[in-house]
Amino acid sequence: MRVVVQRVREARVTVEGRLTGEIGPGLLVLAGFAPTDSAATLDWVARKLVQLRIFSDEEGKMNRSVQDVGGQVLVVSQFTLLADASKGTRPSYIGAAPPAVAVPLYEQFVQLLTTLLGQPVPTGEFGADMQVALVNDGPVTIVLER
Repeated sequence: MRVVVQRVREARVTVEGRLTGEIGPGLLVLAGFAPTDSAATLDWVARKLVQLRIFSDEEGKMNRSVQDVGGQVLVVSQFTLLADASKGTRPSYIGAAPPAVAVPLYEQFVQLLTTLLGQPVPTGEFGADMQVALVNDGPVTIVLER
């Protein structure tokens, strides 16, 4: 599993002009799943995300988590995070889980985050052509891999 975490002031995702998810201050999480990902993988990444201290405290130090600041999380599936571009100029996506595997992983991941945060976690639409808009805060961008 590979996720790109961006601290945002706001973010939203649309599909064919329809808003599917929107947040204020918090984290935009782009999530890619591998065929070998397990419940333990999802749990590790979800817990790491909600506890990641990348929000500023009173002294301006990144010392607070999304939980600490009462922020929101928006999750967008992105199989291209598992791309291998080491050969040639056309990336290979064989490292990404096929939809039959990835969809349940994605749904479990969102449910874990919802439980850990105690609030709904908006999402994009798995497999759709999505438009993601965000105001990156910092910018702060972290890649987590498990």
